[in-house]
Amino acid sequence: MIKNIIMYCLGVLTFITCSYAQQKQHLTQYVKPNIGSVHSRYFFYTPAAVPFGMAKLAPSTDGSYGNRSGWEAVGYDDRHHSIGGFPHFHEFQIGGVVFAPTVGAIKTNAGKLDEPNSGYRSAFDKADEFVTSGYYRVKLKDYDIQAELTATKRVGFHKYTFPATDSANVIFDIGHVMGESGPVLDAEVSYDQQYVWGYVITSPLYVQKYQKGADIKMYFFAEIDKLPVAYGTFLDSEIFADKKTIKGKGAGLYLRFKTKKGEAIELKTGLSYTSIENAKLNLFQEAKKLNFEEAKKNAIQIWNAELGRILVEGGKIEDRTKFYTALYHAILGRGLASDINGAYPKNDGTVGQIPLNAKGIPVHHHYNTDAIWGAFWNLTQLWSIAYPDYYNDWIQSQLLVYKDAGWLGDGIANSKYVSGVGTNFTGLAIAAAYNVGIRNYDVDLAYQAVRKNELESKDRLPGAGKLDVGVFVDKGYSPYIKDETGNPELLTNGSPFGASHTLEYAFSAAAAAQFAKSLNHESDYSVLHKLSNAWRTLYDPSTKFMRPKDSEGRFIQNFNPYESWRGFQEGNAWQYTFYVPHVPQELVKLVGEDLFNRRLDSIFTISQKNIFGGGAHIDAFAGIESLYNHGNQPNLHISWLFYFSGRPDLSQKWVRAICNEFYGTEAIHGYGFGQDEDQGQLGAWYVMSSMGLFDVRSLTGENPSFQVGAPLFDRITISLPKTLRKNKFEIEVKNQDISRIYLDQIQLNGKILSSLELPFQDLVKGGKMSIVLNREANK
Repeated sequence: MIKNIIMYCLGVLTFITCSYAQQKQHLTQYVKPNIGSVHSRYFFYTPAAVPFGMAKLAPSTDGSYGNRSGWEAVGYDDRHHSIGGFPHFHEFQIGGVVFAPTVGAIKTNAGKLDEPNSGYRSAFDKADEFVTSGYYRVKLKDYDIQAELTATKRVGFHKYTFPATDSANVIFDIGHVMGESGPVLDAEVSYDQQYVWGYVITSPLYVQKYQKGADIKMYFFAEIDKLPVAYGTFLDSEIFADKKTIKGKGAGLYLRFKTKKGEAIELKTGLSYTSIENAKLNLFQEAKKLNFEEAKKNAIQIWNAELGRILVEGGKIEDRTKFYTALYHAILGRGLASDINGAYPKNDGTVGQIPLNAKGIPVHHHYNTDAIWGAFWNLTQLWSIAYPDYYNDWIQSQLLVYKDAGWLGDGIANSKYVSGVGTNFTGLAIAAAYNVGIRNYDVDLAYQAVRKNELESKDRLPGAGKLDVGVFVDKGYSPYIKDETGNPELLTNGSPFGASHTLEYAFSAAAAAQFAKSLNHESDYSVLHKLSNAWRTLYDPSTKFMRPKDSEGRFIQNFNPYESWRGFQEGNAWQYTFYVPHVPQELVKLVGEDLFNRRLDSIFTISQKNIFGGGAHIDAFAGIESLYNHGNQPNLHISWLFYFSGRPDLSQKWVRAICNEFYGTEAIHGYGFGQDEDQGQLGAWYVMSSMGLFDVRSLTGENPSFQVGAPLFDRITISLPKTLRKNKFEIEVKNQDISRIYLDQIQLNGKILSSLELPFQDLVKGGKMSIVLNREANK
């Protein structure tokens, strides 16, 4: 009996240990990429990828339709029921190189969503689709083909399992528009034996806008594990049998195979932004010996390791799903643009070379990136605590562009400027990184770049953004002026968004000022610190709102605080009045603590009825004229502002409500209802807030720290590879319950925390923070 009891206990212990280890290892089980995939941006849905990778494979339901304005939702929409091929490239303003398996007659375009059997697209059922981080599988009903996708950093893998047929085809659609690519300028594709290679050159709309005459080049080199029985090329709808190469817009190629039932054909595709030769090199060095199953296993292991830098335990399964899906999006975007040998696309269209270390490995990488607008309230905070290696790499990448073209870029597509909203917070992101000790780059060069970004306007390139920074520096604010050009972001003597620019530039000036102070640049510090107070010039005491001013320094007439696009970009005065993140306590003092709390609390009370933004209306701009809009960047910090107005309990209440209600686990209700999840920024906000860590000041203050909130989980462990950080940091939550949303007591390493602020350096040192939650607030 005793022996049996001992064996039973050992069995239970083994089960618990294995269960814990399995939970820690298999975090991909919580990643559901289809969450929020209705009305999502082109780069949002790319499951067959590794973190920050170049190869980002995904099904396209409507990517072949292109993108009228360069940013609208396109690519994959969960409401659609047919797939038109599998593109390899998914970045801001970058898309293309589509492969599609078919059976039967050769078709040379993707066809239309509402026309069955048009083009090479195929219907599919959601029940036949499996998706997680690193792997995608679907059954193409029209052809009875199972398609599977996975990837390494620069290599995309396809596995197509065919029925018995003598007309199994693989279509290589290279010369057509895809996603945000813009029009195709040229393309070429060639075949020989078991290899297909080529390129496509496109002209994205944002490149046209900010760097006219530039273009985007994408190269590939693919290997197929079976010889075809026939081949040919096409140019739009014209087919050329037995031809091995073709060039021009609309160029493509096909291979035809004879297959047995259940026979799989595997393809692996090296990608590059510099040359076909480097695409081939990337393929051979990263994946020459890998087959599909090995690549899939590796991709999932990589995701488990990278997601595992933050292990959350306990709480609701729904919240763990939200958490790891959000974390997946946060470390999926802004992917590699350099090759395995360090070659990278330069701004001027030539190929540059990143220095190599003694082992011949590039000392850093280069990346494509959407604009950093608002990412300091989510992405960069997350990077700083869990992915400092990537954060440092990202800065070195930005400095490459600065050295090559003379200005920091805002958004970057193959080093081409794609400024996004026309502001530029890259300087703030660099300053914040330095402020928290991320400094493995040329600090003097970084400071030079940040200073120039904040203060200089002479010969400023359009894609550098902040074209009205000159008038901001001269006047101490950016005036509101009407736009008569159709390109408001390119104006220099003010802006239709002058008020929001003033508030944003004041914040970035504050970050740069702290950078200057740390490096003993006293005169620069004085100038930048003065500019950081520019927000005061717009505060109207009669309305207690931030109010745009004209070029004469007068408040604009017919002021309506709900009105967007008049003085404020993608927002209004209700939202932007709270945009003083560097000195929130001074804003509270100016407004008055009691009014500040009543106004902000009522904003959330009313906004809760509208799901904290655009309600159930599927549109990226659905909430820009509301009181609060969590679906966009400008006011993502304000639920945490009560920490600076004496009512942290209200932040705990409303942050929890936003986590529970704005964020969902459905294809439509994921990040609001079709809101704008820019390369993981809304996801990263959830990650930070659900852990109970957030900094309104975005780690730019003199003593960077996090406001401590009420986590959604029982235990949170931040544990990085030992080469990056020696000790782990644990957050233990006691009395975790859906009804306990308020902080009762906090201890750090056994001592009661004297404030609701966790110094950043204490997190980095490692240790344990214990939090006791309560049902009622401590006021």
